[in-house]
Amino acid sequence: GDPPGWSPAPAEAAALLEEAADLLVLHRDFAAALERCQAGCDSLGPGPGPGSSAEVKCSLCVVGIQALAEMNRWREVLSWVLQYYHVPEHLPPKVLELCILLYSKVREPQVMLEVGSSWLRDQTNKSLPEYCSLLELYLAHVLLPLGRFEGAEELVRGSDVLHSEQQLALLGTIGESRCQWTRQEEVRSVSKEQQGTAEETVVGALSQKLLTMLTLLRRALRSMSSHFYLLPYKKMLLATFLLYLVVVRLDPASPTSLPFIYKLVQLFRQAWAAVLFPIHRPPIRD
Repeated sequence: GDPPGWSPAPAEAAALLEEAADLLVLHRDFAAALERCQAGCDSLGPGPGPGSSAEVKCSLCVVGIQALAEMNRWREVLSWVLQYYHVPEHLPPKVLELCILLYSKVREPQVMLEVGSSWLRDQTNKSLPEYCSLLELYLAHVLLPLGRFEGAEELVRGSDVLHSEQQLALLGTIGESRCQWTRQEEVRSVSKEQQGTAEETVVGALSQKLLTMLTLLRRALRSMSSHFYLLPYKKMLLATFLLYLVVVRLDPASPTSLPFIYKLVQLFRQAWAAVLFPIHRPPIRD
């Protein structure tokens, strides 16, 4: 039978949890697993709930998060979880940890900024055994990657849960992270300047070549206009225009534009050949 103190709702939710876990792990049917998780959470009602039902609900959410992530629907994770807990402060530590790690992995740590902050400020959560490790996780995966160093220091200094050694260690980590961030910023700005100069040089050189080419073309076209027909002329204009697009619109330094440029050069050569060696046709008589 059911463990003592279990009402029918947690028993039903526990059965749904088992089904959801099977669907997720054995059958890889993520949509069906998510459906079972939702049904289970709905049967338990809002809020954290008492003892065993809180554990079942937390497990249902963990499986649900995994199912959403497997379906590449990670953007929905936070709102999906909050519809069952209503406020960030009520999220179980395991669920908060998963959310922080997930949004960190997809490089969207800002999603967890407010949620994590609200959870850590809550007095009830401060008495939980997982509090310190979640505070460290929030620092490492949310505040520091976003460059929120002052906020991180305030959080550590203002915490009455951390003992002094933990505080010192965390402040040291924040300091190192700040130095690293500053170094990366410097490197970024220097490389941006160099990139800018390099691009100007490349575009400048190409523009110069293009102008020379167009001038030569114009001369060639003028001197040979009597010898060739409209088609090669159109082809030539098209090739010139495309080459102009490449130089002006594309970044010539980008590797993806190289095959395109090679194709255009070939097209240009063909067009050039059509101009230099026009097809001799008998003149058209009226």
